[in-house]
Amino acid sequence: MYPIISKLRRKSYRLALLAGASLLILMTHVQAASSAFDMTLRERVKSSDTNSGYQINNIQQTWNSRETAVIVCDMWDLHHCKNAVTRVGEMSPRMNEVLIKARKAGVLIIHSPSSCMDFYEGHPGRLKAKNAPTAPNLPEDIGAWCYVIPEEEQGVYPIDQSDGGEDDDPVEHAAWAKYLESIGRNPRAPWIRQVDTLQIDSSDAITDDGKEVWNLLEQHKIKNVILLGVHTNMCVLGRPFGLRQMAKNGKNVVLMRDMTDTMYNPKMWPYVDHFQGTELIVEHIEKYVCPTVTSDQLLGDKPFHFKGDPRAGL
Repeated sequence: MYPIISKLRRKSYRLALLAGASLLILMTHVQAASSAFDMTLRERVKSSDTNSGYQINNIQQTWNSRETAVIVCDMWDLHHCKNAVTRVGEMSPRMNEVLIKARKAGVLIIHSPSSCMDFYEGHPGRLKAKNAPTAPNLPEDIGAWCYVIPEEEQGVYPIDQSDGGEDDDPVEHAAWAKYLESIGRNPRAPWIRQVDTLQIDSSDAITDDGKEVWNLLEQHKIKNVILLGVHTNMCVLGRPFGLRQMAKNGKNVVLMRDMTDTMYNPKMWPYVDHFQGTELIVEHIEKYVCPTVTSDQLLGDKPFHFKGDPRAGL
């Protein structure tokens, strides 16, 4: 009998260990499911001193990760502006770290490389977006580009982007266009997918459709939305899934201001450095559209800076 009892005891011990391990995994999962981010949202409000215009106001909020989404806007593999491609390449490794950290905490990641959905046909992330049930509160115009919201009419748009915002050297730009042609791309719209530095996980969604984005947000009970990507003054603001649409339709939306870039040519008004042009757009957003945050609030180090960016702080 003794050997049999010993075997039974050993089996019971192993089962107890397995049960304990399962409980630990379950507790870890529950803990991840309720992860929280302490966020500092920066906005600009009219100063009581009429001579000083606007002043920075920091808002402290705690966000439930399961009620939060990150939308990655138009981080394309290629662009007609060579300098824009360079800046995307410089920024994308840091952006991928943000996505990894957010994803592990339970944040919904939505990749939105506009006009690139053919590349992702059949991808689980694409199917996830397509199959999201239609939200009962689907905004009427959520599928359309949003060029302005009423709040912005209180101010003057801070940069002239009427030339398209390309800041390439003309000779380099011509050579870049020829290169794009040589690899079979349209020099004016060479993008076919998202830059491959940004990992797409099986838990992520892929869509450039405002209705699908909204359906995903409602399906997952998302209250908080972080927009990052390019370009701040165009797609990030105006796309059907952009800042304006999210703000006017009631989402607690923010721009991650160190994970974005503008299409601005310093040869255009107000004739400032490219990165100062970005800063002016960020200020405009903080005044009239939504607050902003920085990547270090998730990663715990310092905000990202482009090489050559003269801005003292973000």
